[in-house]
Amino acid sequence: MSSNTPSFPEQIELTGEGLVLRDWAEADLAAMPELFDHPDIAYWTPIVSPFDEGAARARLDRDRQLRAEGTAILLAITVDGGAPLGEVMLRRAPEGTELGYAVGPAHRGKGLAARAVRLMAAYAFEQLGAEQVILELEAENAASVAVATKAGFSLLEVPLIEGQEKGRPYALETWGLDRP
Repeated sequence: MSSNTPSFPEQIELTGEGLVLRDWAEADLAAMPELFDHPDIAYWTPIVSPFDEGAARARLDRDRQLRAEGTAILLAITVDGGAPLGEVMLRRAPEGTELGYAVGPAHRGKGLAARAVRLMAAYAFEQLGAEQVILELEAENAASVAVATKAGFSLLEVPLIEGQEKGRPYALETWGLDRP
């Protein structure tokens, strides 16, 4: 990001929606493979696969680098500040303030992703001054479309984002949520 991009705080903890979104910690490294080494996550996200201890270390290091650059923050989704159940991401991108998420397979079906996205969107609006936050997802990813809908996002009439990741083509729709 440019030198005029405000940096993110060194530590972030967001509470609301029955969740605590907190910084990833060294102690979380052992839990990360259980959350992210799953076929759904490998297929629908850019998270590396297989996701092992080395991938966890690389992700934590990259998280810290992106935050220091003012580019992105990745927070662990928890219910009480303890064990991570997934992750929510905020990224400053040319196309806007983008959010992303992944919830571990054992923790799905509890509304964690939609609640985490709403909480992170509130942070983007209130603390970063964002006018809109976006989600970029594949129409065929029914679970992510459900999250977008439950979190109050609407499908935007913008061109698809097409590309290739992990050897397969993708076409991402852009969903948006405007500042309240």
